[in-house]
Formats: sequence, C-alpha cells, structure tokens
Amino acid sequence: MAFFSSIIFLISLLTFAGDVLSDHPTTTTLYLSPPTTFFSNYNNMLNSFKIFIYPPSLTTTTTNLFTTPQQSQFYKSLLTSPFITQDPNQAHLFFIPFPSSTTTRSLARFIKTIRLAFPFWNRTLGADHFYLSAAGVDSSSDRNIVELKKNSIQISNFPTTSGLFIPHKDITLPPPPFNATSALTKTVSKRIPLRLVKEIENDNEFKVELINNEKVIKFIKNGKFCISVYGYEMTWMVEAMTSECVPVVITDRPIQDLPMMDVIKWDEVAVFVGSSGDVEGLKRVLNGIEKSRYETMVKSGVVAAQHLVWNAEPQAWDAFNMIVYQLWLRRHTIRYARWVQR
Repeated sequence: MAFFSSIIFLISLLTFAGDVLSDHPTTTTLYLSPPTTFFSNYNNMLNSFKIFIYPPSLTTTTTNLFTTPQQSQFYKSLLTSPFITQDPNQAHLFFIPFPSSTTTRSLARFIKTIRLAFPFWNRTLGADHFYLSAAGVDSSSDRNIVELKKNSIQISNFPTTSGLFIPHKDITLPPPPFNATSALTKTVSKRIPLRLVKEIENDNEFKVELINNEKVIKFIKNGKFCISVYGYEMTWMVEAMTSECVPVVITDRPIQDLPMMDVIKWDEVAVFVGSSGDVEGLKRVLNGIEKSRYETMVKSGVVAAQHLVWNAEPQAWDAFNMIVYQLWLRRHTIRYARWVQR
C-alpha cells in the first residue's frame, strides 16, 4: 500500500508541476527555491520522511487535544499519514502531543517525563521535536520549557501573538476554511485604522464587500485589491487569492509569521503597506503597480492558494502536506555525540 501511495503522490506531484510551469509560467518566481529543486525535495519528503509520536497516554487526556479547526485537522491528518513510524529509531522528527489547555507547570512535567522515559530528547535538547500550540508557548524559567521554547519547532495559528514566535524555526498554520470557524463578522472600523475609515467611506474608488462573511475593503480603480489589517482573523486571504483578488495587508511592522514562509515569496502574491500613511498614500502605492505586475501577482496568488487549503482527506500540495514539508526542511539538527540523563 505504501508503494502505491507513493506512486499516486508522485503522479500528483508531476501533474501539479506541469500545471504550474505550463499554465502559469510567471509563477516560477513564486517559490523561494527553484521549482525543480522544490518539486524534488517534496518528492523526497513523500518517500523518506518519518515522524514518531509520543504515546498520547503521557498527556493528561487522549481526547480533544486541540481546540482550533486547523490544529485538529493537522493532527487528524498526521495520525493517518504515511509519515508516521512506530520505530522511533527511524524517525527524523518527534511530535509531542499535549492539550491546548495545558498549563506551563504541567507542560514542564510532561517534557521531564519524556526526558526520563525516552532517550531522544537529550540527544538534541529537543531540537528534533515539534508541537502544536495555538497561541504559542510563553517563556518560563523552568529548564524543560526553556529547551522546548528555544529548540523545538512550534506550530501555531496565524497570526501569532507577538513574542511567542521565533522566525526561521517556528511554523504557522494557514487559516481554517470559513465554515470551520465561528469568527463573527467584523466591522470595517475595527479592521482599518479609524483615520482611514472616514477617508475611504467618502472615496468612490473603494468599496466594501463580504469575503467569507468578513467585511473587506476593495480598491477597484486599478485592478482589484482586497485590503485588511494584519493581526485580525485573516481567513479571507485564501478566498481572496482564489478569487483573483490581490491581498493588501496594512501592518505597523515586518511580518515574519506568514504561513509557508519557507516556501512562498509572499511579496509575489500580496502587497504590504505601513499603517502610518493616509488614503492618498495607499492609493499611490496601488496605482503604482503596473498592469503586468498585477496580473503576475494574481496568477501567483491562485497557485499559492492551493498550498493554503485544508482538505478533510489530505491531497498533494495542500496545507497539511506543505506544513509537513516545512518540517522536512527542518529535519537536519545537531545530535550531541554524548548526553547525560537528568
């Protein structure tokens, strides 16, 4: 069965690669790696990557481990995936499952249990381990939490809480499908700085539309741009990209926790503008994007959106497999030649 699964994945891989390179030649600049390298690495992951999951019995509960839709979907998909191995000596990475409600003290005891019951943590001080935490793990003086926070790969929801995400090590989950979230509709005044709202309301070059039941401002004079503020629920982004609407994100700082940052060049699919400007400055930025550039961003966004979609049954190149791919890129860790049980 594993052999046939690999064949099916490989066929999907080649089909997707062909579609990207033939139908959307401009999207070859979408990925941080050259497409051939990206596709080759992905295929190697499918054939080789192995993950060991610590026994759920070590946690305080074996049900309802995770509270958000994307966390639950990732965990469910991982359990039934071909990446799981029952032999920890074959594993590239180790997954630590603990409930979202776990307190810092309980988590410290859990890591200590893993340290004492298994030999794997001390080889790297947790650097070849990963875990799910919706908001991220906070700092602590406890040695176990310090090692977890500093060394292990954290997978959290996007956007993350400031200070609880370490770029280049941690990963964020793409937003869940809208029908899987109970987020309430937000008013424009809560999503856009108040000083911009009044100007936008009186400007006929902008209009408000609903995307996934969320109010998003669209700039319609020069193409179609969907505008919102970083830090709120951003479930609309995937829908916007799929609908050929280029996301425009207003932010007061560089964003380092976008989903798939190891894979996608986000400046190829979205526009990022500072929060200190006025509506005329925003219009100048958007009007300054040439038509050919806009069309390239639209095409790249459609392709990128395929990597951000959650499926009940994982499919090649979807959100689950791309999260696993990012873990695969992090599998190379320094294993200490000697370590001491403590």
